[in-house]
Amino acid sequence: MRIVYYKGKAFNVDPSVYEPAEDTFLLADNLDAHPDEHVLELGTGCGLLAILAAKTGAKVTATDPNPAALECARANAMAHGVIDRIDFRLGGLFEPVVDKCFDLVIFNPPYLPVRPEEALDGVLDRAWEAGSDGRAIIDPFLDELSNHLMKGGRALFVQSSLSDIAKTINVLQTHGFRVEVTNRKLSFEEIFLLCTTKL
Repeated sequence: MRIVYYKGKAFNVDPSVYEPAEDTFLLADNLDAHPDEHVLELGTGCGLLAILAAKTGAKVTATDPNPAALECARANAMAHGVIDRIDFRLGGLFEPVVDKCFDLVIFNPPYLPVRPEEALDGVLDRAWEAGSDGRAIIDPFLDELSNHLMKGGRALFVQSSLSDIAKTINVLQTHGFRVEVTNRKLSFEEIFLLCTTKL
């Protein structure tokens, strides 16, 4: 078990769970959950973002397709005293929350382009592998997002410069979202933070 710290708060991370890094911390730095809002985090991993949202007083649903991630996130939520504010559900993307809408959706999706012959496709590898164009997860996410947000609801997610950020912005605007974009430079790519609002 590894320990990751964010602003002095400790989070245990199982070896088979994605370890929070710059992309997670970029989301955490810009998280804008409010008391009694209904928040959905897709792909919660160790639960860091879901826990931060719950600490604001939000009611959080946290999903992940990796059972080990949910177990890890539950343990962290218990340690941080917010287990009663988070509903953990197993599954990918919006499948565990069919017909439910939220005030805020948070997502740190797999976004790195990987050629089929290079894909490892292990449980942990799937946390970042996103097909040959890096859009294997982001495209279905964008297709369903509007169906799971209240009017005026927001989505906060990250994407790599390697996976066509212009296409993402165009899709969001076509679906009636206002989009704000910031970026952070990493060693071989830029990570974009997208803050979107359903109009």
